[in-house]
Amino acid sequence: MENTVLIVDDEPHIRMLLEESLVDLEDQGIQLLSAGNGREALALIEAHRPRLVLLDVMMPELSGYEVCQQVRANPALAQVYILMLTAKGQEADRQRGLEAGADDYATKPFDPDDMLARVQQVLASA
Repeated sequence: MENTVLIVDDEPHIRMLLEESLVDLEDQGIQLLSAGNGREALALIEAHRPRLVLLDVMMPELSGYEVCQQVRANPALAQVYILMLTAKGQEADRQRGLEAGADDYATKPFDPDDMLARVQQVLASA
């Protein structure tokens, strides 16, 4: 399990905002990685086994739900914490994300300071 956070979103400006929000983690030895689609995310998760994945739902190639299900189907990735971060804010969407195996669910738009605090809390509990 690496000290890594993977940011997965098909929108480059969202990835950049998250990277900027979390950049202070690099001073603590946390590596930030990013992916622009579900297939790329899955490859990075398998290669790096990040401690935390911030995962969008609506993406090309594989949806966040599909990525989450595939991660949860692999026992070697059981310790990867998945926080779905999506514009899909209905309770049914949240429930679907949790059923797919997400550990937590947050909606966009997000407060960068709150997101940093959430990420730090997950990393501290590792």
